[in-house]
Amino acid sequence: MSAPARPAPRPGAERFIVLTGMSGAGKSQAIRALEDLGYFCVDNLPIALIPTLAELSQRAGSEIPRVAIVVDVREGAFLSRFPKVLRSLRAKRHLSPALIYLEASDEALVRRFSETRRPHPLAHDRPVLDGIREERERLEPIRQLADQIVDTSNLTVHELRNVFMAWSRGRAAARGRLVTFLSFGFKHGVPAESDLVFDVRFLPNPHCVPELRAKTGKDRLVVQYMEEHDSTREFVAKLEDFLRFVVPHYVAEGKSYLTVAIGCTGGRHRSVMIAEALRRTLADLEGIRLRVRHRDIDVGGE
Repeated sequence: MSAPARPAPRPGAERFIVLTGMSGAGKSQAIRALEDLGYFCVDNLPIALIPTLAELSQRAGSEIPRVAIVVDVREGAFLSRFPKVLRSLRAKRHLSPALIYLEASDEALVRRFSETRRPHPLAHDRPVLDGIREERERLEPIRQLADQIVDTSNLTVHELRNVFMAWSRGRAAARGRLVTFLSFGFKHGVPAESDLVFDVRFLPNPHCVPELRAKTGKDRLVVQYMEEHDSTREFVAKLEDFLRFVVPHYVAEGKSYLTVAIGCTGGRHRSVMIAEALRRTLADLEGIRLRVRHRDIDVGGE
């Protein structure tokens, strides 16, 4: 989760959670995780019924003491009426409401809509990307009201579920920090989700060695070939030092998900080898989960 737009309630104290954000960002998976934790969950609740549900949850002896709801652009009155409703919830003494906003990159959202073949709610008769961009613009005022902003671009369904379960139990700060080393090929474009980008096309290229061309940066012979060169070893050491310095600072600023993109020409040899090496050398970073993803490893040659 990224830095909150306003001071967040104490983790674990939230009795009334409102999930909102971009279509396709994972609200359904998030609310299922909260349901498993004992929240009474309602998806696509009409704005007019939110105060009523909040009142019911506050009553003494209520059977629904903890509530999580999803509201978004599917509700016609959402953009115009929700800010006023949220202010009324925050004015209630013992409700402890939290507004959580889920978002993802345009690239990730387009991919998800393509995989599910679902139409975007704002783009039934036009390209999905047009609907995504319009929705992002329209939701910006709501985003500014959020207690927590969650970027799900690089999260699998299971990782998103774990993030919400940990956050609700008050352990998100300890378990939610994830660094992804993403290898890619410049010929296929720089990944949109990149936070840091490093170009390793200056390193010796295994593609130029006939017996290594069909292999990848995960193969032992390719690793050995690259490690024989001083430039590879020195680069890994310098990049390791740099990341050991900056990652804690990113965490201190509230950035829980960092994507370090490593690019070579085709994304099969050098970038893959460096990404794998960084995962090994930085495995001892305290409180940080490391993941490697090879975007273009199966696409083609250098």
